Amino acid sequence: MKVLLDTHTLIWATVNPNRLSRAAAAAISDTATEILVSAVSAWEIATKVRLGKMPDSEALERRFLEAIDDAGYILLSIDAATALRAARLVGNRRDPFDRILAAHAIALDIPIVSQDAKLDLFPLRRIW
Repeated sequence: MKVLLDTHTLIWATVNPNRLSRAAAAAISDTATEILVSAVSAWEIATKVRLGKMPDSEALERRFLEAIDDAGYILLSIDAATALRAARLVGNRRDPFDRILAAHAIALDIPIVSQDAKLDLFPLRRIW
């Protein structure tokens, strides 16, 4: 199985795993699960650290690529097709980070591991 981690799920899996739900922890810890992380998570973490909104994520932001590699996660790029798909998604969810994550999950037909029920506005599967 493949799953995509939402940004907060990535942070919790890396920094504070006891914040994960049982289903999320099970999906992430299953060695048969291929875990994908979007480049938009790097952008979101770096932006929010810079703005002072995620001081607990400064270490993750500094070593983002290394942390992804150490965890064995697969990094997804944001290409023009993904950007267009995200912009064309119907729904009021304005958050550009969520739209990119949703576009990835929909295109790859994989669930997103996220606590955020607002993602249910999009035609995707969510694990939490």
